Amino acid sequence: MATFSMQDAMKKFLKNSRIQKGIQAVQIEEVWETLMGKTIAKHTEQISISGTTLFISTSVAPLRNELIFQKETIIKRINEIFEEEVILEVVIR
Repeated sequence: MATFSMQDAMKKFLKNSRIQKGIQAVQIEEVWETLMGKTIAKHTEQISISGTTLFISTSVAPLRNELIFQKETIIKRINEIFEEEVILEVVIR
């Protein structure tokens, strides 16, 4: 019988769980300021994930435009943090 560490067991459970995307969204929110800077983080209202799509909400029009131009950078940075392709698309609302 194989033995697993608690960390490995939790990773396996989360990988097969429906709550994984919610946890990933929270993790992204936690590092959002580091990834994008204080100004962007301050004006970002909500971050959520559906499938492989990251949804970012802001009511600040210039910020929305800036985020649209940075979609590829956002995808790259987030996938680097998770060390896998978690996000394939970004939608700015």
